[in-house]
Amino acid sequence: MKLNSIITALFASFQLGFVIGLSESDSVPKVSFLTRTRTDDDDFDWKILTSDDYFANKRVVLFALPGAFTPTCSSTHLPGYEEKYDDILSMGVDEVYCLSVNDAFVMRQWGLHQGLEEDKTPGSLGFKKVKLIPDGAAHFTRGMDMSTMWDAERGFGERSWRYSMVINNGVIEKMFVEGLGPMDNSAEDPFEVSDALSMVNYLKSVQKDEL
Repeated sequence: MKLNSIITALFASFQLGFVIGLSESDSVPKVSFLTRTRTDDDDFDWKILTSDDYFANKRVVLFALPGAFTPTCSSTHLPGYEEKYDDILSMGVDEVYCLSVNDAFVMRQWGLHQGLEEDKTPGSLGFKKVKLIPDGAAHFTRGMDMSTMWDAERGFGERSWRYSMVINNGVIEKMFVEGLGPMDNSAEDPFEVSDALSMVNYLKSVQKDEL
Protein backbone atom coordinates (compact mmCIF):
# COMPACT_ATOMS: atom_id res chain seq x y z
CA MET A 1 0.00 0.00 0.00
CA LYS A 2 1.35 3.44 -0.88
CA LEU A 3 2.42 5.76 1.95
CA ASN A 4 -0.23 8.39 1.21
CA SER A 5 -2.92 5.68 1.22
CA ILE A 6 -1.69 4.40 4.59
CA ILE A 7 -1.73 7.91 6.08
CA THR A 8 -5.23 8.56 4.73
CA ALA A 9 -6.48 5.23 6.06
CA LEU A 10 -4.89 5.78 9.46
CA PHE A 11 -6.41 9.25 9.76
CA ALA A 12 -9.83 7.90 8.83
CA SER A 13 -9.44 5.10 11.35
CA PHE A 14 -8.75 7.56 14.15
CA GLN A 15 -11.74 9.64 13.06
CA LEU A 16 -14.00 6.60 13.19
CA GLY A 17 -12.48 5.29 16.41
CA PHE A 18 -11.77 2.06 14.54
CA VAL A 19 -10.56 -0.98 16.48
CA ILE A 20 -10.42 -4.55 15.22
CA GLY A 21 -12.68 -6.34 17.66
CA LEU A 22 -11.47 -9.94 17.49
CA SER A 23 -7.90 -11.16 17.50
CA GLU A 24 -5.85 -14.25 18.22
CA SER A 25 -7.07 -16.35 21.18
CA ASP A 26 -10.64 -15.04 20.78
CA SER A 27 -13.51 -17.38 19.89
CA VAL A 28 -15.13 -16.91 16.51
CA PRO A 29 -18.78 -15.77 16.44
CA LYS A 30 -21.52 -18.33 17.08
CA VAL A 31 -23.89 -17.89 14.16
CA SER A 32 -26.02 -19.89 11.73
CA PHE A 33 -25.43 -20.04 7.99
CA LEU A 34 -28.27 -20.73 5.56
CA THR A 35 -26.76 -23.09 3.00
CA ARG A 36 -27.94 -25.29 0.15
CA THR A 37 -27.19 -29.01 0.33
CA ARG A 38 -27.55 -31.65 -2.35
CA THR A 39 -30.34 -34.16 -1.73
CA ASP A 40 -29.70 -36.26 -4.86
CA ASP A 41 -28.07 -35.87 -8.26
CA ASP A 42 -30.17 -32.89 -9.36
CA ASP A 43 -32.00 -31.49 -6.33
CA PHE A 44 -30.97 -29.25 -3.44
CA ASP A 45 -32.62 -28.18 -0.21
CA TRP A 46 -31.98 -25.60 2.48
CA LYS A 47 -29.77 -26.61 5.39
CA ILE A 48 -28.78 -24.56 8.41
CA LEU A 49 -25.15 -25.02 9.47
CA THR A 50 -23.73 -23.43 12.59
CA SER A 51 -20.30 -22.17 13.51
CA ASP A 52 -19.84 -25.38 15.48
CA ASP A 53 -20.59 -27.45 12.38
CA TYR A 54 -17.76 -25.73 10.57
CA PHE A 55 -15.23 -25.10 13.34
CA ALA A 56 -15.76 -27.27 16.44
CA ASN A 57 -13.22 -30.00 17.24
CA LYS A 58 -11.10 -29.34 14.18
CA ARG A 59 -8.32 -27.06 12.98
CA VAL A 60 -9.31 -25.16 9.87
CA VAL A 61 -8.17 -22.33 7.63
CA LEU A 62 -10.72 -19.67 6.69
CA PHE A 63 -10.16 -16.82 4.26
CA ALA A 64 -12.75 -14.11 3.70
CA LEU A 65 -13.07 -11.82 0.73
CA PRO A 66 -15.26 -8.98 -0.58
CA GLY A 67 -17.29 -10.86 -3.13
CA ALA A 68 -17.88 -13.75 -5.49
CA PHE A 69 -17.09 -13.03 -9.14
CA THR A 70 -15.00 -9.94 -8.25
CA PRO A 71 -11.54 -9.58 -9.87
CA THR A 72 -8.91 -10.27 -7.18
CA CYS A 73 -11.13 -12.78 -5.40
CA SER A 74 -11.60 -14.74 -8.63
CA SER A 75 -8.17 -14.36 -10.23
CA THR A 76 -5.94 -14.93 -7.20
CA HIS A 77 -7.46 -15.30 -3.74
CA LEU A 78 -9.70 -18.37 -4.20
CA PRO A 79 -7.54 -20.03 -6.89
CA GLY A 80 -4.47 -19.71 -4.66
CA TYR A 81 -6.10 -21.64 -1.81
CA GLU A 82 -7.58 -24.21 -4.18
CA GLU A 83 -4.09 -24.82 -5.57
CA LYS A 84 -2.52 -25.10 -2.11
CA TYR A 85 -5.39 -27.10 -0.58
CA ASP A 86 -3.54 -30.41 -0.30
CA ASP A 87 -0.39 -28.70 1.00
CA ILE A 88 -2.42 -26.94 3.69
CA LEU A 89 -4.15 -30.15 4.77
CA SER A 90 -0.77 -31.89 5.01
CA MET A 91 0.24 -29.43 7.76
CA GLY A 92 -2.27 -30.35 10.43
CA VAL A 93 -5.34 -28.63 8.97
CA ASP A 94 -8.66 -30.44 8.60
CA GLU A 95 -10.44 -28.14 6.14
CA VAL A 96 -10.18 -24.90 4.15
CA TYR A 97 -13.13 -22.52 3.91
CA CYS A 98 -13.78 -19.44 1.80
CA LEU A 99 -16.33 -17.00 3.24
CA SER A 100 -18.07 -14.12 1.51
CA VAL A 101 -21.14 -11.98 2.10
CA ASN A 102 -23.05 -13.63 -0.73
CA ASP A 103 -25.98 -16.04 -0.71
CA ALA A 104 -25.69 -19.79 -1.22
CA PHE A 105 -26.88 -19.64 -4.84
CA VAL A 106 -24.22 -17.11 -5.82
CA MET A 107 -21.47 -18.96 -3.97
CA ARG A 108 -22.25 -22.25 -5.74
CA GLN A 109 -22.34 -20.64 -9.18
CA TRP A 110 -19.07 -18.85 -8.46
CA GLY A 111 -17.44 -22.14 -7.45
CA LEU A 112 -18.62 -23.77 -10.67
CA HIS A 113 -17.42 -20.77 -12.70
CA GLN A 114 -14.03 -21.08 -10.99
CA GLY A 115 -13.77 -24.71 -12.03
CA LEU A 116 -13.97 -26.15 -8.52
CA GLU A 117 -14.81 -29.84 -8.55
CA GLU A 118 -18.26 -30.46 -7.09
CA ASP A 119 -18.85 -33.07 -4.43
CA LYS A 120 -22.10 -34.63 -5.60
CA THR A 121 -22.55 -36.77 -2.50
CA PRO A 122 -25.94 -36.04 -0.86
CA GLY A 123 -25.42 -33.80 2.17
CA SER A 124 -22.00 -32.60 1.03
CA LEU A 125 -20.61 -29.10 1.59
CA GLY A 126 -20.57 -28.44 -2.14
CA PHE A 127 -17.02 -28.86 -3.41
CA LYS A 128 -14.27 -31.40 -2.94
CA LYS A 129 -11.45 -29.04 -1.98
CA VAL A 130 -12.04 -25.48 -0.74
CA LYS A 131 -15.54 -25.24 0.76
CA LEU A 132 -17.51 -22.03 0.18
CA ILE A 133 -19.41 -20.52 3.14
CA PRO A 134 -22.32 -18.18 2.27
CA ASP A 135 -22.50 -15.44 4.91
CA GLY A 136 -25.39 -13.84 3.06
CA ALA A 137 -26.73 -11.84 6.00
CA ALA A 138 -23.20 -10.93 7.18
CA HIS A 139 -23.82 -12.32 10.67
CA PHE A 140 -20.39 -13.93 10.94
CA THR A 141 -18.68 -10.99 9.25
CA ARG A 142 -20.26 -8.51 11.65
CA GLY A 143 -19.38 -10.73 14.60
CA MET A 144 -15.76 -10.69 13.46
CA ASP A 145 -15.90 -6.87 13.19
CA MET A 146 -14.89 -7.32 9.54
CA SER A 147 -17.96 -5.75 7.95
CA THR A 148 -17.40 -2.85 5.59
CA MET A 149 -19.65 -0.79 3.33
CA TRP A 150 -18.53 -0.29 -0.26
CA ASP A 151 -21.73 1.38 -1.45
CA ALA A 152 -20.27 4.65 -2.75
CA GLU A 153 -16.91 3.24 -3.87
CA ARG A 154 -18.00 0.09 -5.72
CA GLY A 155 -21.76 -0.16 -5.36
CA PHE A 156 -21.37 -3.35 -3.34
CA GLY A 157 -23.22 -2.48 -0.15
CA GLU A 158 -22.13 -4.47 2.93
CA ARG A 159 -19.24 -6.87 2.35
CA SER A 160 -16.41 -8.55 4.23
CA TRP A 161 -12.97 -7.03 4.51
CA ARG A 162 -10.24 -9.30 3.18
CA TYR A 163 -8.56 -11.47 5.85
CA SER A 164 -7.55 -15.04 6.66
CA MET A 165 -7.14 -17.04 9.84
CA VAL A 166 -6.44 -20.40 11.38
CA ILE A 167 -9.25 -21.52 13.70
CA ASN A 168 -8.51 -24.25 16.21
CA ASN A 169 -11.65 -25.72 17.78
CA GLY A 170 -13.49 -22.43 17.39
CA VAL A 171 -10.63 -20.26 18.66
CA ILE A 172 -8.54 -17.95 16.48
CA GLU A 173 -5.00 -19.33 16.40
CA LYS A 174 -3.57 -16.94 13.82
CA MET A 175 -5.08 -14.02 11.92
CA PHE A 176 -3.94 -12.05 8.87
CA VAL A 177 -5.89 -8.83 8.25
CA GLU A 178 -5.25 -6.76 5.15
CA GLY A 179 -4.08 -3.16 5.47
CA LEU A 180 -5.28 -1.39 8.59
CA GLY A 181 -8.46 -3.40 8.76
CA PRO A 182 -12.04 -2.66 7.67
CA MET A 183 -12.78 0.79 6.30
CA ASP A 184 -16.00 1.89 4.67
CA ASN A 185 -15.68 2.83 0.99
CA SER A 186 -11.96 2.22 0.92
CA ALA A 187 -10.44 3.09 -2.45
CA GLU A 188 -7.84 0.40 -1.75
CA ASP A 189 -8.51 -3.34 -1.61
CA PRO A 190 -5.17 -4.52 -0.20
CA PHE A 191 -4.13 -8.10 -0.84
CA GLU A 192 -0.73 -8.73 0.73
CA VAL A 193 -1.05 -11.03 3.76
CA SER A 194 -4.24 -13.10 3.44
CA ASP A 195 -3.07 -15.04 0.39
CA ALA A 196 -2.49 -18.79 0.30
CA LEU A 197 1.30 -18.57 0.24
CA SER A 198 1.37 -16.47 3.43
CA MET A 199 -0.84 -19.05 5.09
CA VAL A 200 1.36 -21.92 3.93
CA ASN A 201 4.45 -20.13 5.25
CA TYR A 202 2.79 -19.64 8.64
CA LEU A 203 1.77 -23.31 8.86
CA LYS A 204 5.29 -24.38 7.93
CA SER A 205 6.74 -22.15 10.65
CA VAL A 206 4.45 -23.67 13.26
CA GLN A 207 5.40 -27.18 12.15
CA LYS A 208 9.09 -26.29 12.39
CA ASP A 209 8.65 -24.89 15.90
CA GLU A 210 6.95 -28.10 16.98
CA LEU A 211 9.80 -30.34 15.82
